[in-house]
Amino acid sequence: MKYINESKINYLLKTEADEKDIDIILSKTKELKRLSLEESAKLLSVKNSAVLQKIYAAASYVKNIIYGKRVVLFIPMYISNFCVNSCLYCGFASNNKVTLRKKLTFNEIKEQTKILLKRGHKRILMVAGEMASSKDNIDYYVGAVEAIYNAEYKGNKIKRVNINVAPMDVESFKKLKKAGIGTYQIFQETYHEATYRKLHISGAKTDPDNRLDAIDNAFEAGIDDVGIGPLLGLCNPKFEILALLMHIEHLEKTYGVGPHTISVPRIEPAPGSSYADKPEHPIADEDFKKIVAVLRLSVPYTGIIMSTRETAKLRDVLVNLGVSQISAESKVTPGGYEEDSARNDKLDRQFNVNDQRTLNEIVHSLLLQGFMPSFCAACYRKKRTGGHFMDLAKPGEIRRMCDINALVTLKEYLEDFATPEVKELGYQLIEGRKAKLDNASISMLEKLFTNIDNGVRDEYV
Repeated sequence: MKYINESKINYLLKTEADEKDIDIILSKTKELKRLSLEESAKLLSVKNSAVLQKIYAAASYVKNIIYGKRVVLFIPMYISNFCVNSCLYCGFASNNKVTLRKKLTFNEIKEQTKILLKRGHKRILMVAGEMASSKDNIDYYVGAVEAIYNAEYKGNKIKRVNINVAPMDVESFKKLKKAGIGTYQIFQETYHEATYRKLHISGAKTDPDNRLDAIDNAFEAGIDDVGIGPLLGLCNPKFEILALLMHIEHLEKTYGVGPHTISVPRIEPAPGSSYADKPEHPIADEDFKKIVAVLRLSVPYTGIIMSTRETAKLRDVLVNLGVSQISAESKVTPGGYEEDSARNDKLDRQFNVNDQRTLNEIVHSLLLQGFMPSFCAACYRKKRTGGHFMDLAKPGEIRRMCDINALVTLKEYLEDFATPEVKELGYQLIEGRKAKLDNASISMLEKLFTNIDNGVRDEYV
């Protein structure tokens, strides 16, 4: 598999480190410096609980220096579960006779978006299976993105559409960029070639290098905000993380920019998949926590995404260990957001969802922990993407703008959608955060807050 040196990774998997080694590495992370593969391997080798606590503390420190107490909220929208690929772990596999298939029309996509706007959502991750024709794929994706952006509810519109879809050629990616997407996200699933070929048995997805090349094609097309990650549970998780970091090194060397986001989904049971019910490499919660913390320290500038595959309890822990973006009240089936519906999605969902909380409940939980729920998309709209974003994120300079924009979007949510209890908690947090800002920032924030009180929405810096 291109860029992935399995021999080197297997050698690094034998790495061990004593507490003195770890302390030296952690002192480097507090300067917000990227770690080498060797250093990351040493952190992954740690088993001692006391040393692990040091790693967790360092991860929390680095996340707060770069992103502050902000946690970005988004929601996935599945637009189609038709797929030409047969992947042993996925409920959408083409040979899965259990799954009920549906492809949303553009009008249905627009109506689904309106439902999400009514609940307070402002950021959508659009997800779709892979169709047989590449032209059908791109035309459908572009139309879907336009339908989402065109939806409106009482003046509220979606601020950013990120997409998670199959690989495309450079010309198709250019069309996506023109449609105004935010981040292009694709998972390699597993970086271990033999495992990849075993699990992907038919369809375009059988070629691991074609999937790996998708990010390069996106960069060549001018999309400089990308998201990557493995599906943990298919192979040795330490191998996957080191391979992921190797992939990042390739992107940094070739394009001068790493991923805007990293996702670390763990495999969950899926309809019609006996493999997903009993994965070969299950990961304990403690090992999963270590993976998240090591990623935060290894690639300090990146956003780390945590999906609703994980339980509410664990997600509340992981936002303290480096996670900076989380999904909320996800439905992983096309058309899953019908209002007042008793629909049973057991036969058309991609995988099981464990955190079933509403957006309001998740906002409430974040506020109780002292985090700022954010619906901001200012960086994308201000062209702070790619290298520009990295230049601000790497030294931690992005935080000032992020704090202001997070507080503005939080106030908008509190005014328009929050329950009274959440509204009270939210304003308590806002006052506490304002007290920590400099005078110029306070002045700017108060002006934006006054505009919100006067009915203005969607201002940002």
